[in-house]
Amino acid sequence: MNLHLLLLTLCQGLFLTNNVTFMAINGLVGLSLAPSPWMATLPVTGYVAGGALCAGLVSRHQRAWGRKRAFQAGLCVAILSSALCAYAATTHRFWLLVGATMLAGYYNANAGLYRFAATELVTPAFKERAISWVLAGGIIGAVAGPNLASATRDYWPVAFAGAYAALVGVALLALLVLSFITFPPLPLPSAARPGRPLREIARQPVFIVAVATCALGYGVMNLLMAATPIAMSQCAHPFKSTALVLELHVLGMYVPSFFTGSLIRRFGCLPVIGVGIVLNAVCIAVALSGVELMQFMLALLTLGVGWNFMFIGGTTLFTEAYQPEEKTTAQAAMDTVIFTTMTLTSFSSGALVTTQGWTLLNLGSIVPMLLAATALAWLALQRRAAQNRLST
Repeated sequence: MNLHLLLLTLCQGLFLTNNVTFMAINGLVGLSLAPSPWMATLPVTGYVAGGALCAGLVSRHQRAWGRKRAFQAGLCVAILSSALCAYAATTHRFWLLVGATMLAGYYNANAGLYRFAATELVTPAFKERAISWVLAGGIIGAVAGPNLASATRDYWPVAFAGAYAALVGVALLALLVLSFITFPPLPLPSAARPGRPLREIARQPVFIVAVATCALGYGVMNLLMAATPIAMSQCAHPFKSTALVLELHVLGMYVPSFFTGSLIRRFGCLPVIGVGIVLNAVCIAVALSGVELMQFMLALLTLGVGWNFMFIGGTTLFTEAYQPEEKTTAQAAMDTVIFTTMTLTSFSSGALVTTQGWTLLNLGSIVPMLLAATALAWLALQRRAAQNRLST
């Protein structure tokens, strides 16, 4: 840990405050404004769809402007989009809310690169821990996000409009913190090291499996988390209980970050990802067992820890897939796949939970976990075969 990494961890916490608040309220505000109930999570979908659409643009901005200026641009967009969300909620404009959350996707895609920027602030031997420490900043969001949503719910006459307005202040604080961080220059392609084309990078088994495990883990987490506020509302749980469940979930996502990096160094990426898949299966089993508050709490907590192991393990594995001059291209490709997966799952989340129910939503989550397990086993066999060839 150094000062710049510590400040970047704080920026991650403020980013997650934005994310968790969005996840806690977007579906509920959407449900109150949408022309039809199945459209309730379109504001959530807009946020991640904006991330998918902006991932390539963010990559170009990172190359052209450098890490710091690009991150600052993302926070300026966060300020604008939060203000637009507050206005849309106050004036009861559903499609403006969707558009504003889509605009916020630029910030989502931009701040999503904090985890990769963290590896540039430390020596290569500590890259796993740097990723873990920055993601641990999400603990701030775990506590601040749900409590911010609860505290500001009735601050303005329109429910949750005050929460969107409060996020303007959160982004301004992050902009201040970021101004004190110095990032090393990004290595860019040159005549001596032009870098491989993306199609060649993407054909590597390590690239395929790292992206698949991160995307599928994030997709299932997003599918269930986005639906939770609506499902709990349908089950007559008060919003205070929903906020508690989301707080436990996000704590589960980020508290393990304090030791996930050490686990990866000791046992390797693949075993840690495998444990994450198992924890996701436990989450689904608990969610299928009932809809009492305790079951929501345990399921979402387990889901958070499972996501942590899959995402940090997959991100660390992914750093083996590219050379320094290829990083912005490779990272943009990974995040485009992640955000596209999240777009599909967040849209499906609202449609499924309002038309088919919480049970079917969880049953559907089994399929992507089976795909992730299959991909992981395939890479493990590939590596074992390669080791056997070297030993003979």
